[in-house]
Amino acid sequence: MSENTLISADLRNRVGKGSARAARRAGKIPAVIYGDKKQPISIEIEARMMRKIINEPGIFSRLLDINVDNGKHTVLMRDIHFHPVTDDPMHFDFLRVSQSSTVSVSVGVEFINEAICPALKIGGVLNIVRYEVELNCLPTSIPEKIIVDLSEAKIGDSIHISAVELPEGVTPTITDRDFTIATLQSPGGGVKNEEDEEVESTEPSEENETE
Repeated sequence: MSENTLISADLRNRVGKGSARAARRAGKIPAVIYGDKKQPISIEIEARMMRKIINEPGIFSRLLDINVDNGKHTVLMRDIHFHPVTDDPMHFDFLRVSQSSTVSVSVGVEFINEAICPALKIGGVLNIVRYEVELNCLPTSIPEKIIVDLSEAKIGDSIHISAVELPEGVTPTITDRDFTIATLQSPGGGVKNEEDEEVESTEPSEENETE
């Protein structure tokens, strides 16, 4: 696991639309830190720095250390509110975590050995059902990615989560079925696997500040 990204922030004494607009005019982005059975705190972060960070891979599965008034909060990015026209980030929701708390994160899937994959060598098609997999784990055990080895995959194979070696203590959030990550189809196509349906959870945020 990579080293935590360090971010500096300032406390916001006032919240609401007016305060949020003032922060943005000053080159800051309003945000909230909540969770870990502690009171939420409202903060503002330098916009230029955050635009760079959110464009890096794995922003929702990487631990961030936010320094606020000499106090450090280890967090996960939970939501980014974007402007509907400009796509500029307008507000961030951060989930505070501790070393002992279990978190749910979406981790990207990487496929390796495509060049020697038996199915692909004869013109087969890799149909990716899931580009990310949601996992439960400790904050200190979040994997950077999930590796799927295609070195022995043949036409007609389906790669399920049970075939993937996960780090110790890391488990899928979906436990009632052995869901599909990818399939190997013949060049002319084949049976199309439907993606597993999931109900997205929502987390609390500071309402109406993105307007």
